[in-house]
Formats: sequence, C-alpha cells, structure tokens
Amino acid sequence: MKVLHLVASEGSGAGRAALRLHDGLTQSHVDSSVLTLNKSSDQANVFKPSKQVSLYKLAQSRISGAITQKMWGCEDTFSINTSPSLILKDIKAHKPDIINLHWVGWEFIRIEELQNLNTPLVWTLQDMWPMTGGCHYSAECNRYTDSCGACPQVRGTRESDLTRWVWNRKANAWKNLNLTIVAPGTWIADCAKASSLFKQRRLEVIPFCLDTERYQPVDTAVARELLNLPNDKQLILFGAFSATSDQRKGFQLLAPALQRLSQEGWADQVELVVFGSSRPKDPIDLGFKIHYLGRLYDDVSLKLLYSSADVMIVPSLQESFGQTASEALACGTPVVAFNATGLKDIVDHQQNGYLAKPYEVEDLAQGIAWVLQDRERHHLLRKSARQKAEQAFHLELQARHYISLYQELLAPSISA
Repeated sequence: MKVLHLVASEGSGAGRAALRLHDGLTQSHVDSSVLTLNKSSDQANVFKPSKQVSLYKLAQSRISGAITQKMWGCEDTFSINTSPSLILKDIKAHKPDIINLHWVGWEFIRIEELQNLNTPLVWTLQDMWPMTGGCHYSAECNRYTDSCGACPQVRGTRESDLTRWVWNRKANAWKNLNLTIVAPGTWIADCAKASSLFKQRRLEVIPFCLDTERYQPVDTAVARELLNLPNDKQLILFGAFSATSDQRKGFQLLAPALQRLSQEGWADQVELVVFGSSRPKDPIDLGFKIHYLGRLYDDVSLKLLYSSADVMIVPSLQESFGQTASEALACGTPVVAFNATGLKDIVDHQQNGYLAKPYEVEDLAQGIAWVLQDRERHHLLRKSARQKAEQAFHLELQARHYISLYQELLAPSISA
C-alpha cells in the first residue's frame, strides 16, 4: 500500500500534523510519502515539485491573495484556488494507491483537479476550507450549511457572490469523487456533517497525534535555564502561528483576562511567555513582564518551552483540533482553553487543565488562577496531563486507525 500525502507547506500547523501522520505510518511499515511546495526539513520521503513549479505556485498564491484582498477585502484566511497546479505529473509519478489530502488551499491544487487523481481520496480536515466557499473558518456564519453566498468575509450582500462561485465549483467537481472525510475532533466533524458539501460523505473521527517520546516532560529548572527564563516565577505560556495578530487565536480575550489577574494580585508572582510572535513595536500592558520568543520550529525547543511553563493558554475561538494543547499535555503542562471547538476534545476540565465558559474573559482568568494557586493540585494536573497524552495522542494509535481506513477503502479494488 502506497500512501501519498498532499500538504501545501511542511512548516505550517497543517504540515506538522501531516508529517506526524506520515511518521506514524512509516514507523508502522507503510510506504508513505509527502508532496509539499514548501519543504523545510531533510526528512525522508518528503518531496517537492521542480523549482520552476514551486516558484510558479508561490507567485500564484501571492497574486490570488492580493486580488481577493483588493477586490473583496478578504484576509489571508480565504482561498479560491483558481490556477492550474502543475503537480499532477508529480503526483502520478509516485503511483499512489491512496491519496491523503491535508491543507491544499493557497493554489496548491486546483479545485477541479481532484477529479483527475483517479485514486481513493482521504481528506483530513485541517480547517473548514474544504466545506466552505473559500473561508478557512466560518466565524459566526453558517451559510456553508447551504451553498454560501452573501458572505460577511467578502463584504457580500448578493447571494451570487464570490463564495457562491467557489462553492459551485466544489459541488460540481467533487460530486463523483471517491472521497472519505477524516476529522481530528468532534467539533469539526459536526461542521462537516452539517455542511452542504460533505453531509452525504463517509466521515471518521481520528484525533491528531504526536510522538510522545519526542514530546515528554523535561525538568522545569533545566528547561528554564536553557531558554533563559526565570526560575523564581510562575510562567504562563501562550503561542501559535501569528499568536498575537490572528483574531481566531484569541489573544484579544487573553489580554483582558491577564489584566484582571494582575489587578487581583498575581503581578509579582507570574510572568508571561509568548511564542509565535515577536515583540510588537507598541506592546499592550498586560500587567506582567512578557518574554517574546518569536517563532520556534524544532521539536526540541518546543519541548523545552512547554516544560518550562506552569500553564499553557489556548484561547482559540475556532480550532479544528489544537496541536499546541496536545503538545503541552504531552510535556506535562496543564492547559486552559474555552470549552468549545477542537479544544474540548483535548482538555479534560479540572483533570489536566480548565475549560472556561465560551468566550468569557472572567472565567478564562479564573481558570488560569485555578491551575496556578494550589501546588499539590498543580502536581496532579501535570501528572494527569502526561497520562492523557500517552493514552489518547500516541502516534501509533493514529497510524493504526488510518491504516485500517486505508485498507478498507482499497479492499474493493484489491478484490476486483
């Protein structure tokens, strides 16, 4: 069985999830490969198209993004995928028995080209883009359950707007696909079930997993010394790609929660550590000293960072899963998040963290305080966090579920 994964960028959150599945399959002796436009590692069996194709696709993604932003006011979380991919030849050269799609937006592969792949397709939902008229996440809009149109993200008032056009392209091109949907959590699974594009499709729920040997607790004092972080303070950790600028990541809710904690007497005991963003020119006064670490790409640095913290905050508004939360748990760090979307499948309330009422700043602050204020309880939370990761997010567990799914999908062609 030869499996080929398609993901636009190896270094993105979706890329990390795809590479972890690839690792798990490889360790389980499956012939697994990855095709990506942006290869950032020397990992085996991870390939990219020719330099000319990669440069063409990079240019196309930038042009498409600029056009949609200028004409429709879209942010960089909106993709229409109109340009030919030029990667069909690369895909066919691998001769895959099954193709696992991950994040293929940003002009990686054109919507209409999926019908030319001629193999069973599995689509792992990294976000909501596959089921919408172009947005990566729908925010408070549920028009993806019908056929999009009049989209608030493109300032649309007409039913037949850009999103209706993209939705129609997907509906027409994908109606005869041999396609199975895999959701990493129950929230995005429910979104897929409600969507007009996928509600008739077979859907499986298989959580994202990680190498729990690579992500495991490191002595807190050692981790802090290596990262030049203080040993005499409790550390609150927050981070993601574009952590402080992406509204979906929830920094705008975390900021007032931290200010509330500072006013309640925590200012001398706690400091904040932020990764995924550099120090802004005009930082917000949160009432705590802040350590900005910028972007961290390697697992060793991330393991040290999670291990150095007393609590990890993941206040996302919408998240298909929430890999930073599972990574933190694997390193024995309790997680505070809202009891919503993908995070509610990762964090067990008051067992390995705290699930605050969506999206209440006061309860978010209360959750952070609850985790930090009792040393004995904090020790038990750390122990439970690691146990949850070992039991629920072990890499072999994910690989086993995918292998079973692949074999089932391939069984008709094998018997024929």
